[in-house]
Amino acid sequence: MSGQFEGKVALVTGAGGGIGRATAIAFAREGAKVVIADLPGPGGDQTVAMIKDAGGEARFIATDVSDEQAVAALVEGTVAAYGRLDIAFNNAGVNFDADIWDNAEAFDKSIAINLTGVASCIRHEVRQMLKQGGGGAIVNTASINGIVGSPQPGYVGSKHGVVGLTRSAALAFAKHGIRVNAVCPGVVRTPMTEKFDNNPQIKAVIEQMTPLGRFAQPEEIASAVLFLSSEAASFVTGHPLVVDGGATAM
Repeated sequence: MSGQFEGKVALVTGAGGGIGRATAIAFAREGAKVVIADLPGPGGDQTVAMIKDAGGEARFIATDVSDEQAVAALVEGTVAAYGRLDIAFNNAGVNFDADIWDNAEAFDKSIAINLTGVASCIRHEVRQMLKQGGGGAIVNTASINGIVGSPQPGYVGSKHGVVGLTRSAALAFAKHGIRVNAVCPGVVRTPMTEKFDNNPQIKAVIEQMTPLGRFAQPEEIASAVLFLSSEAASFVTGHPLVVDGGATAM
């Protein structure tokens, strides 16, 4: 690896598995010290162990991103551990099966985690980056459902919101050298999509709807996040980068 993030500190939410875990590991391989954030449970500690076993540096801070005070404590804990914050990947999210048109509670939870949680993370991350004199990179996880529709109103509404929030934050903080972008994955092989992967009929439909003919691997999304966080993307901000195997090109 190139060590392109040597000396940098990266914060990754939703890093107890899936895209978040793959991205945290990728940052560590490139030399970053990584703070893993996720709900309490074994996933966060497992990600830390995987990074440390490979010779990297990481620690886990249990965090519910829908809790503003918990997000503030997460950023404070990152600085207490490693002295600064250079990169943030706001990836924590949910996708409920409930029919949200008939379930206000499920809709509210979708917005609280997927959208308000991202806003809270940006708020506290930017405050820290400004304390350091500006500069930094923030990447938010949206979705192809943030640029097209589907019969999942809570998920689609929240992810469209993430794309808009990303653009707004990019404009607000560009003058401080803080870049804010989003990654918009298609269907990725993660614990969230196991129900699709294990259903041959649904899996076949998804593969037919994706020109490349398969699910993405989490590491493929991680590569996009690392690009947006790197100096290779130094003139990229406010951009929703679609990584979907061609699904939205159809």
